[in-house]
Amino acid sequence: MEANRMDHRLEQSAVTTLRTLAIDTVQAANSGHPGAPMGCAPMAHVVWSRHLRHAPTTPRWFDRDRFILSNGHASALLYALLHLSGYGLSIDDLKSFRQWGSLTPGHPEFGLTAGVEATTGPLGQGFANGVGMAIAERRLAAEFNRPGHTVIDHRVFAIVSDGDLQEGLASEAASLAGHLKLGKLIYLYDDNLIQLDGPTSTAWSEDVLKRFDAYGWHTSRVADGNDLAGIDAAIGAAIADERPSLIAVRTVIGFGSPNKAGSQKSHGAPLGVDEVRLTKESYGVDPDSTFAVPADVSELYADVARRGAGLVAEHAKRLQAYAGAFPAEAAELQRRIAGRLPNDWEASLPRYEIGGDAPTRNVSQASIKALSAAIPELIGGSADLSESNLTDIHDGGRFTATESGRNISFGVREHAMASITNGIAYHGGLIPFSATFLTFSDYLRGSLRLSALAGIGSIFVFTHDSIGLGEDGPTHQPVEHYAALRAIPNVRFIRPGDPNEAAAAWGVAIERRTAPTILAFTRQKLPVLDGSRELAREGVRKGAYVLREATGGTPKAILISTGSELHLAVAAADLLEASGLPTRVVSAPCTELFGDQDAAYREAVLPSSVRARVAIEAGVSFGWDRWTGSDGAIVAMDRFGASAPAPKLFAEFGFTAERIAQIARGVLAGTVRGVVPTPHQHEGHRVGGGAH
Repeated sequence: MEANRMDHRLEQSAVTTLRTLAIDTVQAANSGHPGAPMGCAPMAHVVWSRHLRHAPTTPRWFDRDRFILSNGHASALLYALLHLSGYGLSIDDLKSFRQWGSLTPGHPEFGLTAGVEATTGPLGQGFANGVGMAIAERRLAAEFNRPGHTVIDHRVFAIVSDGDLQEGLASEAASLAGHLKLGKLIYLYDDNLIQLDGPTSTAWSEDVLKRFDAYGWHTSRVADGNDLAGIDAAIGAAIADERPSLIAVRTVIGFGSPNKAGSQKSHGAPLGVDEVRLTKESYGVDPDSTFAVPADVSELYADVARRGAGLVAEHAKRLQAYAGAFPAEAAELQRRIAGRLPNDWEASLPRYEIGGDAPTRNVSQASIKALSAAIPELIGGSADLSESNLTDIHDGGRFTATESGRNISFGVREHAMASITNGIAYHGGLIPFSATFLTFSDYLRGSLRLSALAGIGSIFVFTHDSIGLGEDGPTHQPVEHYAALRAIPNVRFIRPGDPNEAAAAWGVAIERRTAPTILAFTRQKLPVLDGSRELAREGVRKGAYVLREATGGTPKAILISTGSELHLAVAAADLLEASGLPTRVVSAPCTELFGDQDAAYREAVLPSSVRARVAIEAGVSFGWDRWTGSDGAIVAMDRFGASAPAPKLFAEFGFTAERIAQIARGVLAGTVRGVVPTPHQHEGHRVGGGAH
């Protein structure tokens, strides 16, 4: 009995230590969110000390449980856990919270701080990332586990907040997780009844657990957020259930603060020096001490680290036995864990001969078929558009509640789809892609941005990439999207101009494992262009290349184009050459990759001596002046599209070889420069309508 009381006192001391470390961390920065860490410390302690299978000395151990702090503003709690557990985060690191160059930024960042499994902060993202991790675990377990040899078996734990659960993103992800019965998801909900603007009741009156019941989740409630035994029992019941689990834990934000507990005043600002002293006194610790860690608490968490090392050693033995029984599978698993691509994978990509044509979405389908045979870790799906995006993996099976195939049916859940894709990428061992129409990328931009910030290799396939989709009209025709997506740092937006470039684009995406890639494909057919079979592979890697050289020496003009307009640039060059004007055609499927190249290569493609340049793209003109210069012209689409057959739209909006050639002549004559107005541009689009 005495030992149990001692253990209880020790665990309470550990919880208090987590709270005071978080309080001191925020106070030292004079910035941050102390309230959630103070309320969540007990559940975090129970997860990390009793349930989470992790190895602080081997933080990337592949079969570890994943922990996600979805309410990333509570980062001081996560950093306290990482410090105590031995992830190499020092007290000095805690003292540099939110400061330049620190390992403790305001919100957790993947790849910066050991033990951080996902970049969180924008609410709902961590929730959905965890769904992707659970999908990855199940897929890999189905691939590699054998009777008597279990080498993949881990869970995803997360702490989520009311803000997380209010986001539509989380609802999308929760619906899919319940449908798929992802039983290794265990989420603890910080049910503290407070958000930044005040009580949650000002914006929320639903029964959250009933909602999750309807999604097909296992739900439970812990009435007292300080009840360690109750939290422990709830987690145990969740582990035993085949459904994903949401445990609502009633906490008090800012617990222990005499004047700010239970109030939004503790949410997003330091407690203040005086309140910190009062709070520590309420905890029964020295109010004058800062960043204090009792020796027995250090030892408790050191034991957690030792258990982790034992788990790694035990798993290594299992892997050794597995390799003896299944050498080929073991070698494949090790390749996946290391993140190496199979030998000669790129040789599988299709090539196309001059004279043919194809929609580039069809080329993408052929590329996926070829790559999925050569790269078994390729997995993905579409937002209820697989027959339009053409993204099915041939003979890959479906990922369902009962099967673990490679084709994921995300449903019409674009934002969750992208975040789940990121979760698969975070997990490792698989290369994920997801797909929708390019115009619907607006719905998933938040998740796309985080993939770029986190530096993970998610692949986003966007089809129906221009006014060329035609009759569906301006609601479905992207115009501003090219520029908007190019503007995201670390994203590479590739808009291939013919079938060979489309296949090459997939090659670039597969190679980019530390950053996201966007592939934009057409519904309409594009001709195979002369020279692309030989030049596209390396040309797309470099972002832009000389597709067609001018005849008769130095070019007088350079036409720069992308996507479905590239063949129009080639046809315009034919007209200019026929009139005695040597013209170079530069294909620029990815201007960001081109910008990555050294100055010598950029000069070779776009020589500074040739100032007569025309850029042609059926999207907004923004950004093209970097490549055309002050003397060049831009043929663009600075308006919304219209509903009509694609050939009619291209003609009406001025995307014809004849007009491009005419504009190029004007540039050479010095009479045309800058953005050339789109025909009908000033007519605008109808505003309002209907009877009043």
